[in-house]
Amino acid sequence: MANNKSSKKRVQVAERNRLENRSYKSAVRTLIKRCLTASESYSKEPSEETKTTVELTLKAAFSKIDKAVKRGILHRNAGAHQKSRLSAITKQASTSTV
Repeated sequence: MANNKSSKKRVQVAERNRLENRSYKSAVRTLIKRCLTASESYSKEPSEETKTTVELTLKAAFSKIDKAVKRGILHRNAGAHQKSRLSAITKQASTSTV
């Protein structure tokens, strides 16, 4: 347990940062899921509208992942892995329909 003033503050700051990081990771996961469902719907029913949806969700997910890496919430290798995985899945969805 924290005994002096500075260590009590560090505990509070660490808890605040933990909660912010948790919500940011959740947002990243949500955008990844959104991108996966969009690419799945595009592979089932390819149209110009679903293709733009896939592109927009992929762009948003990449942006959020990059910002999470920049802020230190995700490790850069983890971010690269997620981006690589997403791009491979969307590429597979687009080539399987052509």
